Amino acid sequence: MAKEKQLKITLVKSMICRNKEQRKIVEALGLRKLHQSVILKDCPAVRGTIQKIGFMLDVEEI
Repeated sequence: MAKEKQLKITLVKSMICRNKEQRKIVEALGLRKLHQSVILKDCPAVRGTIQKIGFMLDVEEI
């Protein structure tokens, strides 16, 4: 059975002076603090969310 791909997503830029949409996206990913990381399943929905605020995130494949 093949192992499911996962992404480690880390918030590397502050949410200060960001618009409401960007703040909601960060919250939807499960990130609350600067330099906090979450591990999520690699799927098109997560990839699309990352693409919207990619400049604020560090993404690694696990």
